[in-house]
Amino acid sequence: MFNKKRLITALTALSLGSMSVLTTSAFAAQIQYITSSGQNTTTSAYESWDAAQSSLTLTSKPTLTGKYNLNQPDLAPGIKFGIGSSLTHIPGDADNIFYTTADRGPNGEVDVNGTTRRTFPMPNYTPTIYKIELSQGQIKVLQTIPLKIKGTDAVTGTSLITGLPNLKSRDEIPYDKAAANVISYDIYGLDVEGLAYNPKDDTFWISDEYGPYLVQVSRDGTLLQRLAPKGIGTELNTSALPLKENLPASYLNRRQNRGAEAVGITPDGKWLFTAMQSPLRNPDKSTDNSRALRILKIDLATLQPVAEYVYLTEDAKSYKDLKQSDIVISDLNVINENMLLIDERDKNAGDKAQLKKIYLTDLSKATNILGQYDDTSKAGKTLEQLSPAELSKAGVTSPQKTTILDAVEFKYPNEKIEGISLVNGHTLVIVNDNDFGVDRPDSKENGTDLWTFELPYTLK
Repeated sequence: MFNKKRLITALTALSLGSMSVLTTSAFAAQIQYITSSGQNTTTSAYESWDAAQSSLTLTSKPTLTGKYNLNQPDLAPGIKFGIGSSLTHIPGDADNIFYTTADRGPNGEVDVNGTTRRTFPMPNYTPTIYKIELSQGQIKVLQTIPLKIKGTDAVTGTSLITGLPNLKSRDEIPYDKAAANVISYDIYGLDVEGLAYNPKDDTFWISDEYGPYLVQVSRDGTLLQRLAPKGIGTELNTSALPLKENLPASYLNRRQNRGAEAVGITPDGKWLFTAMQSPLRNPDKSTDNSRALRILKIDLATLQPVAEYVYLTEDAKSYKDLKQSDIVISDLNVINENMLLIDERDKNAGDKAQLKKIYLTDLSKATNILGQYDDTSKAGKTLEQLSPAELSKAGVTSPQKTTILDAVEFKYPNEKIEGISLVNGHTLVIVNDNDFGVDRPDSKENGTDLWTFELPYTLK
């Protein structure tokens, strides 16, 4: 990888009780040197280079231990049953039991006289939490938990919500299946992309792309409260779903369909983390190719943000025919207050896929930038306008990333790995969002693939 001697920080795969990182300062005697003179060096470990700290980390590769497929009846002709936009494991459950969601429901894009229209062929689809079991190569649905409010949703006429957009002023215009007629907005509609469990109060938290929002949900599926960016307005604040404008106002500049993609909670229930799928359009869409994505840390006792970190996605220039805007965060899993697993991927599938990685992301030395780069007052540019070199010059350190899974090497077939979970610190689980099969309606397969991997170390 490098044509010079390099120091290596080794993340060992020995029979350790937990993950150990050997640093050059504390473990000088264990520093390894590798010399490369242009020859290819074969290793059974992933190599992760951190430019800010001029360090290389070797991580032993995991073992693929299971493949599971979903076999459920179609929702309608040409519309598959959907799960996989999230994945979480609740401590105390059996190791093969998980909770997952689908997103806002079947939807598509239709070109009408040169204009793209967003269609909803099943407008009354109810976003749902599913309890699933992995058994004999199959994903079995054990429990269905439809999302609902304490009251009546004007669209459905019941307590059940839909996945339709919320606000005409902010969201895409919803059309019927034929892309001919505008259908209803739903102030309670959710585009569910992440799911986390809080052991302190036995509730779920959902990350919703529409706002972006964070929504607390009881175990029976009742929406309890919604956190929104400051300045969203009062239209969404109802007695059925109280709204708190606690998130940074800059998040109002989210790119449509690229909002709050991931959410996770520390095992002690103190901290919630959420990540944006793509750069904010801050100040406008000229920042779509920024590498700077935002991770927000929230104190669950106060529901107030306490930190924000700039996560740098991989450089698209390192790949073939890949745009920077095609690289996104798709999920996260929280190990502890300083360690997250981040799911970073490109938009391609199968043999065309180049980037499908799960990174161990260390926040301990990262700079808290909360409120500092939301406008141009501090650096003359917003966060999204700053290059990695400019961020470094400004003293902003991004979280350190260490590869623990490269799904491309295992030939994972799907584009959207959107759910990741970690069981007992060493079993990594990934699942894709099949988008209800809208791009392959004639397929006999559901198109949902959940794979399990065994890590040769324990993360905790």
